[in-house]
Amino acid sequence: MRRGVLFLAACAAMLAGSAPGQSRSYLGFDKNAYPGDDLLPALHRTFAYTGYWLNDPPGLRSNPWDGKRAVVRQAGFGFALLFNGRLDQELRGKDAAALGAADADSAAAAALREGFPAHAVIFLDQEQGGRLLTEQAAYLGAWFAQLEKRGFRAGIYCPGIAVADGASSISTAQDVRARFPQVKLWVARDQCPPAPGCVMRAASPATSGFSDLVVWQFAHLPGRNLRALVGRVMRRMGIAMRRVWGRAFWI
Repeated sequence: MRRGVLFLAACAAMLAGSAPGQSRSYLGFDKNAYPGDDLLPALHRTFAYTGYWLNDPPGLRSNPWDGKRAVVRQAGFGFALLFNGRLDQELRGKDAAALGAADADSAAAAALREGFPAHAVIFLDQEQGGRLLTEQAAYLGAWFAQLEKRGFRAGIYCPGIAVADGASSISTAQDVRARFPQVKLWVARDQCPPAPGCVMRAASPATSGFSDLVVWQFAHLPGRNLRALVGRVMRRMGIAMRRVWGRAFWI
């Protein structure tokens, strides 16, 4: 992987120097709490990139990633930019579209403040699964549109596991793809199969069920002590917080 702008777009999956039709995949991790400056070198023994929060991650009242771009990049990591969106209860009875546009402005401002370039992809974190409700769709649509106006490219982190929907079933990723086909997908789908389990390799997107996704989160190990896991990295390359598949992107 290289420094410089190689973010996700129609052509960004093609690596400079790669033969036509080839792309590479990289193993990364995503964690709400910042792991600490001292752990980055050990983590980079296994992971090529990390999720990077632009606002308060889910469950936190402040953003521990704030101001950490330089040290994370110096450790050799690429970035998957994340912005924590709003839950449905925060949208009901309000102007969801206005909130979406305002949050997109905040996301763009945070990315620029951190030193990320325009045209980078920012993934909006949509935690709730299933078909989008009316207010959720309005919020997402406004967020995507406003972010594009601010010069960034829109992505979404969302569940890829289907849930009951009347007589059928649907996942958030499927609904988003139908409504907003231009948006880059980061899909969380850790069911085994198709997920390969906690393995130390970048899983093939062909097995994810979403042929056009950008990042596939295929395993999640909650409630584990990060320092203990780093010890495993250094001993036998066996650490994982979240195993995600992703095509190459550097900022």
